[in-house]
Amino acid sequence: MTTPAAMSIESDVLKRVKPSESEVAEIKKKAYSLEILVKDYILTHGIDAETKYVGSVAKGTFLTGPDLDLFILYPEGKPKKEMEAEVIKMGEELINGKKSYADHPYSSGNFEGLDVDLVPCYHISDTLKLLTPVDRSPFHAEYILSKVDEKMCDEIRLMKQFMKGVGTYGAEPDTRGFSGYLCELITIHYGGFLDALIAASEWKDGTTITMEKKGPLMKAPLVVYDPVDPKRNVASAVHIETFAEFIVACRSYLNSPKIEYFFPNKRKPFKREDIERLVNAHGTRLITVTFDDPMINDDNLHSQIWKTQYALIKKLDSFSFNTLRAVHEIIDGKVTFIFELERDVLSKTCKRIGPPVWSKSCEPFFLKWKDNPYGRPFIEEGRWTVIGERLHCTASEMLYEEAAISGIGKDLEPDTMVIFDHDETLESSDAILLTELLYPQHRWEN
Repeated sequence: MTTPAAMSIESDVLKRVKPSESEVAEIKKKAYSLEILVKDYILTHGIDAETKYVGSVAKGTFLTGPDLDLFILYPEGKPKKEMEAEVIKMGEELINGKKSYADHPYSSGNFEGLDVDLVPCYHISDTLKLLTPVDRSPFHAEYILSKVDEKMCDEIRLMKQFMKGVGTYGAEPDTRGFSGYLCELITIHYGGFLDALIAASEWKDGTTITMEKKGPLMKAPLVVYDPVDPKRNVASAVHIETFAEFIVACRSYLNSPKIEYFFPNKRKPFKREDIERLVNAHGTRLITVTFDDPMINDDNLHSQIWKTQYALIKKLDSFSFNTLRAVHEIIDGKVTFIFELERDVLSKTCKRIGPPVWSKSCEPFFLKWKDNPYGRPFIEEGRWTVIGERLHCTASEMLYEEAAISGIGKDLEPDTMVIFDHDETLESSDAILLTELLYPQHRWEN
């Protein structure tokens, strides 16, 4: 299915994302200098550890401007807390590093213009003896190196840039997509970038890929058994929405390739009058909810943002405001959510369905409501029914009362919550966020 147009586009992409020989030489020089610096530190501080590069630089699959992932490998008997403390201190002294978290602490800093992660792990003989989640990373590097040549590295570069362009790259909680390692495995498994896109265009929910050994049965949108640890699904971070977006991107690119799949144009926000016209055409109502940014680790924050969005949607729906769509972003120190609702104001009263008239619990229900100011209970479909006053009539009022008990992220403080109603949202909420909410489109369509 390779076309001259696709070949020309992919050639152009490689020219833009593949490091030049001089860049590669410069990166290798800096990587060598950093490793020597770390080894000297280890030696002078009497630390029993080794160093090993992992990640895309070690595997030769990196794009321009890569990060360096230098792992500090400790013997298995080293206490975990001591190992982590030593690397955090090492990072502070060598790369102006700051303590970061994934599944366990590591040091994130900069060395001669390159972003660097110093990551502690155990030097294990096989992945059956995992002591931390990152202990398998050196095995990942070795596996990829055993499967690639220069051509395959370029195919992987195309896949990574395609994933970035269509918005599905990264296993972090904000993207919920495909890690660099997963991109590498998929490209290798199918024999190249284009073949991988062709295969992925036919994926279905529950697609399973086994490269070496199949592990236990797993349920996920995409299951890719880790070739170095088949108990693990490499694609566990891939959310169903990201999975579906990638499938659609593959089909669209194969049908009509263009450079925007790799380098999308930045979306322009609609004018305020166009936004108002759109929402009037929808016949819907908007509400914005903001919290102060708790300034915590990005991964934890984005996990809590998604949790909060789902919790508020559930609460809005349970009170019959009915959410159509929702978007979120961190803007000017505020975690901002905008919801499009079917309605933001409800009638003062609503129908309350009681027990069947033959139920033993019908008498307490009747006695509770017999003096109801909106009318006595009546029988409907064999059940006592009554018209009663709603607990909350507006979405804003409901959220102010209910958000704190809705299951929002633990670090998003309800006391910092501010709510903007429909008119306030139209007037002052972020235009690009409103544009994305009211007129969603794929990144390559911008």
